[in-house]
Amino acid sequence: MECRVGCAACCIAPSISSPIPGMAAGKPAGVRCPQLTADNRCKLFDSSERPLVCRSLRASTEMCGASDTEALETLAVWEQLTRP
Repeated sequence: MECRVGCAACCIAPSISSPIPGMAAGKPAGVRCPQLTADNRCKLFDSSERPLVCRSLRASTEMCGASDTEALETLAVWEQLTRP
């Protein structure tokens, strides 16, 4: 499955524990990544500064569902289920 351009659910819903440019302590769940553009594209997509967790994430039907809203809801649930 290809990522839906402009979805950004994976850049909003999950927490990221590693540093991100603009968020040295990582990103809390539910917070928009500071590296998203106004049209929800990643400024770091092809950069070595992009966190490994972001580079490792792959779009899937299970995660992304049929819409951006469904993806955001699924990822928010997964974040809650995997909290330490």
